[in-house]
Amino acid sequence: MAIIINIDVMLAKRKMSVTELSERVGITMANLSILKNGKAKAIRLTTLDAICKALDCQPGDLLEYTPDEEEGI
Repeated sequence: MAIIINIDVMLAKRKMSVTELSERVGITMANLSILKNGKAKAIRLTTLDAICKALDCQPGDLLEYTPDEEEGI
């Protein structure tokens, strides 16, 4: 996938646990794990908003675009 979700990086920078983020955002640990592991196919803007508020960051701090190798870019 060309979109990388850097929740782990922001959690480390904020010295916050996955459990604490889960509680603050109101997202299950299972769904947060899916996001962290890059298995998510989509993310609701309301969820992204809540994560950004909890981590005091911008969406660009969490999301990174990397072209797939087969795209030849």
